[in-house]
Amino acid sequence: MNANALTHHEPDRTKHPTSTRIIVATVIGNGFVAYDFTVYSFSAVLIGRLFFPSHDAIASLLLSLATFGAGFVMRPLGAVLIGRIADARGRKSGMTLSLALMTAGTWMIACLPTHASIGPAATVLMVLARLLQGLAAGGEIGPASAALMESVTYGRRCFMVSWRGASQGAAACAAALVGASTTALLTPAAMQDWGWRIPFVLGGLIGPVGWYLRRYMPTTPAIPVAQTGRTPLARIARKHGRALVYGILMMAAPSVSIYVVVFYMPSYLIQTLHRPQTISLLTASLSGLVILVATPVVAHFADRLASRKTLQYASLCAALFAAYPAFWALTHGAADLVAVVVIKAYVAIAVNNAGASSVLMLEAFPKHRRAAGLSVIYSFGVVIFGGFSPLIVAWLTHATGNPMTPAWYLLAATGVTLFALQRFPERVSRSGRGRA
Repeated sequence: MNANALTHHEPDRTKHPTSTRIIVATVIGNGFVAYDFTVYSFSAVLIGRLFFPSHDAIASLLLSLATFGAGFVMRPLGAVLIGRIADARGRKSGMTLSLALMTAGTWMIACLPTHASIGPAATVLMVLARLLQGLAAGGEIGPASAALMESVTYGRRCFMVSWRGASQGAAACAAALVGASTTALLTPAAMQDWGWRIPFVLGGLIGPVGWYLRRYMPTTPAIPVAQTGRTPLARIARKHGRALVYGILMMAAPSVSIYVVVFYMPSYLIQTLHRPQTISLLTASLSGLVILVATPVVAHFADRLASRKTLQYASLCAALFAAYPAFWALTHGAADLVAVVVIKAYVAIAVNNAGASSVLMLEAFPKHRRAAGLSVIYSFGVVIFGGFSPLIVAWLTHATGNPMTPAWYLLAATGVTLFALQRFPERVSRSGRGRA
């Protein structure tokens, strides 16, 4: 057993008869939230031209990526507010609110006039829409993960929670596929005129379906009021400071990996490596598909191991050794097909542990603080390491002229996560078999 392991006991529970409806509503809704939030990144180049006009194409892209990152600034606030609602009033309440806010932000982007029509007001409104989306996304992960984990017994926790991560892969796949399809089917003029709005309109139309599923899904078991009370960030930090600090640091590698290798990759391939736009977006779509498939498979094996950390160590070490060779191949003339295979292989190695890592973090908190605790970890981790990583990597690549910059950034993030994973407190049940 890990030296940092803590003993904690929570009785096994059998699967609730209505858990399937909870799982469907949770996973589908989370996928829609992820789609609505991330589809922006696949339109970053065009949005930069339309809402952040500049004589320098790189400057427009950087401003667009900065607005993508601005959405992450609101995530911690969403984590605290919506996480508290989910812990005090049930997971369903928090998840329904987050999906409603995300749908509103997506429709706002879909309908915004461009800078050419209303001037600087368009830029301001785009930033506000991203902030609203960030508020929603910040409160989604904790309640969704807690609802999934609490719907099954110990032996299936990693596998079940992994579908939250897998749904994000599906969302990335869908977002990139929509972007690639519109780019291939429309002329550049049509894309710049109105085609860029299509992915956001689709998200806005699908969002209400997810909201309906959550609105009428079975109510998750209530948490006794005496146990919940008020759980502001200060109280969570005071009682669970170690888990929060190392949990946030653990987010470095997964956040940087998905936002650089999946969401920023189309812009990197187009702007830095001068690859075709359609191929670049299809690469992102395939990356999402890899995450969708690999995450539950890895989580299934994680459930069979004594520690939640074992497979995380294996994946992180493999990613540590693979980052430099992968980007060396991309920057040294690998054919488009080879480049696609290289990117997919790295994604399969580096972005596959959403199940085990989320469960490890959830188990570090008592039930009445799980949703808020994981939401805070995830939101602060993504803000610090992930949200602005496309902007930082793009700026560093432009400033240094070194296309290998993403590899070095990934290596640093992976090292931080390995350091934090070793020190994160792991809770083990008294039986020695299941975790708390």
